[in-house]
Amino acid sequence: MPVKRKIPCSEGVFFITFTCYQWLPLIEMTNGYDLVYKWFDYLKEQDHYIIGYQIMPNHVHAVIAFSNSGKDINTIIGNGKRYMAYGIVERLEKSKRYEVLINLQNGVNNSDRKRRKKHEVWEDSFDWKDCRSRKMIWQKLDYMHNNACSGKWQLVENPVDYPHSSAKFYLTGEQGIYSVTNYMELEDIDLTRGYNYQKK
Repeated sequence: MPVKRKIPCSEGVFFITFTCYQWLPLIEMTNGYDLVYKWFDYLKEQDHYIIGYQIMPNHVHAVIAFSNSGKDINTIIGNGKRYMAYGIVERLEKSKRYEVLINLQNGVNNSDRKRRKKHEVWEDSFDWKDCRSRKMIWQKLDYMHNNACSGKWQLVENPVDYPHSSAKFYLTGEQGIYSVTNYMELEDIDLTRGYNYQKK
């Protein structure tokens, strides 16, 4: 799933996925859902919009409308992953999950080790899709909202019942644990030439 392609622009609506190292359920293991929400809070403070999300035990899906903040989107996401990694490692240490910590230490490559990186919490890169139409935004929301019900997961029978998701909002109109911005409430979105986000 991780890709090395750099997002070639500084603004836009993107479907983002990043995954825990070796697909380990580190988010569930550390109850780290709040770390993702805190990162979302930071993004909102920087004038970006959280359109939708699904936080799974070992990976995160999000549709984010990035405004032009002068920062590269890859850097924004990389900084977020680093912040969450520190929180996850701290909780693993507090709960004395030493076997897991050793595994994460062994995952650090030599070049990162020279830069004093101690743990590999996430897979190196992340997957992204440029959402250039409202139809595509909805397709990605629908895909991630059904994640907890499909495949090996079967965490809930109905997407609405999965707490760490924006499914409840999009299917019932009621905000869930974390408030998101409906993409239909953003006007002046040019999905092909740039963005000028203003809430209605």
